Amino acid sequence: MVTRKEVAKLAGVSEATVSRVFNGLGPMKQETRETVLHAAKKLNYHPNAIAQSFARRRSGNLGVVLPFTPKVHLFSTYYFSEILSGVGEQAREMGYDILLMLLSPEETIDYARLYRSQKVDACVILGSMDTPEHRHSLHQLCELKLPFCLVNQHFNGMDINEIDADHVVGSYHAVLHLQNQGYSRIAFLNGSSLYSNSRDRLEGYHKAMREAGLNHGVELLFEGNYSRKSGYLAAAEIWERRASIDAVFAANDRMAIGLVQGLRERGWEAGRDYGLIGCDDSDAAKVSSPPLSSIHVPFYEMGKQAARVALDQAASGNRMQMVKEKLPTHIVIRESSRINS
Repeated sequence: MVTRKEVAKLAGVSEATVSRVFNGLGPMKQETRETVLHAAKKLNYHPNAIAQSFARRRSGNLGVVLPFTPKVHLFSTYYFSEILSGVGEQAREMGYDILLMLLSPEETIDYARLYRSQKVDACVILGSMDTPEHRHSLHQLCELKLPFCLVNQHFNGMDINEIDADHVVGSYHAVLHLQNQGYSRIAFLNGSSLYSNSRDRLEGYHKAMREAGLNHGVELLFEGNYSRKSGYLAAAEIWERRASIDAVFAANDRMAIGLVQGLRERGWEAGRDYGLIGCDDSDAAKVSSPPLSSIHVPFYEMGKQAARVALDQAASGNRMQMVKEKLPTHIVIRESSRINS
């Protein structure tokens, strides 16, 4: 059996350093960590998981908090699957397992209980809403100095780790693209304003319309819940106002595809009778009919980065500065937003 001493000798470090790498204790240069992990892999060294957990008094788990949404298959949605793939890959690279936790709307919001039960060492939180209850629970994590990172959300006025995408700029360019194609009566199908990305997309929409001197009043604003069904249902309202609408920007691809179906049943085709652009650049956008123009959002990279931030904070004993980053987005043009002839 390969020992810790042999790994230390091959890596050119002390046994204590090897122990700290595998137990995730204290600050560590990335170069040193990689050298130790490379030596361990070369020697096929596997530390005793029970002794390792006891030594560091940690679980070895990274928690991923997901919203529980009835009748929605979370793991089949592009948004969640991409973020979870990124989180899982980064956790694996850093020697952690991931523990998925579904947060029911009926439950009291208490993120700290996950740490009190010693189930997780750090958390990545998805789908957190800007409500007093969520803010209170996040504030509690900060007061207790527990490591966590939000992904695809941000909370104004709170000093917490946040890995987000630049939804304002992405939405601005999506609406600008529709304008450049000749559309001027552009409606916006958004999600709930309790999510920061919904508010950011609305800001980008208003900015592009305002700068072009175009109407962007409430009569052009529609709300769904990011599901395909909500897009399908919104088609009835948009159809009723079709005389004052020649294009639609949808806040995600699922709603956009539902909208396509609902309007097709009424004889309106995207790319022929109206322009349409979604958001996410999901796999479904590429194969929908017509292929859907969309904003590419780097969900996989966001998941990886959020996991890295949360686990680095756990390893540092919460001595890291807070990380707030917005990853760039870009639009992908397909047939649904082609020039209005």
